[in-house]
Amino acid sequence: MTRPPTLQAAIFAVTGMALLGFIDNFVKLLAQEVGLWQFHLARSAMVLALQLPVAVLLGWRVRPRRWGAVAFRSFCVATAMILYFGAVAVLPIAQVGAGLFTAPIFVLVISALFYGMQIGPTRKLAVALGFGGVLLLLRPDAGSFTAFSLIPVLAGLFYGYGAVCTRVYCEGESTAALVTGFFTVLGLWGLLGVAYFWASGAVTDPKLDGFFGTGWQPWTQTGLVVTVAQGAVSLAGIACLTRAYQIGEASRVAVFEYAFLISAGGWAYILWGEAPDLIGILGMGLIVLAGVVILMRSDTSAQPA
Repeated sequence: MTRPPTLQAAIFAVTGMALLGFIDNFVKLLAQEVGLWQFHLARSAMVLALQLPVAVLLGWRVRPRRWGAVAFRSFCVATAMILYFGAVAVLPIAQVGAGLFTAPIFVLVISALFYGMQIGPTRKLAVALGFGGVLLLLRPDAGSFTAFSLIPVLAGLFYGYGAVCTRVYCEGESTAALVTGFFTVLGLWGLLGVAYFWASGAVTDPKLDGFFGTGWQPWTQTGLVVTVAQGAVSLAGIACLTRAYQIGEASRVAVFEYAFLISAGGWAYILWGEAPDLIGILGMGLIVLAGVVILMRSDTSAQPA
């Protein structure tokens, strides 16, 4: 019996986010060994080296049908991941994940502003609730607010636009082409960062200069193992998520990505003892509630809801 597209998309999305939520918990270890740019360059090179021969062997289509659309979509999602991984190294993963997964809210806002989607009062209220949750989670008060507090939400903006692009501009593209495009642009980001620090001649240390501010470092056993594991698991997770967006409507599929918060938060507690406080839990609850309302009111696209 064939599953309906929405159910298939939900299964792919939840599976992908559960895998990513687990493996992303180990970025804290990685950030003590290497820099953000080195990590993305090495991981992308490894993933592409694994994927491309398999694609040729199995006859997967890697060449995009619309190069510009795939390149722009890849830029949006890759930029979101640069911001996300940089934030995960210094902030609790539940906080960063909730910021990233404001993406469903941005999907709705972007769809309304640029693609003519009609939004009625219920979904407008959901957007307001979602951003209220962001404020509770990120605590933008004078005592605790820093520039890093905004990075997860900025990642959510890029990620949401990437999700819209996947459905609007990249319909008919193969999963292999989209995954290849994403890791290629992510690798180029890493190459640019490594080249910048090399050209500047700066001597950097991840323990002193942070994940963002560190150039190429000698590989350690921990850094190499985590990078390889990240590449393998994230390839599977991102392939699942890309497939979900290909067969499901973007504003619906995005809601199932909240499985990441359960996976990432649960593993953060098991591995590192991290747990959000009551205000943080309330903020995440409002974000999830906003996403669920958006999903429920997206059942009929012909009328505003």
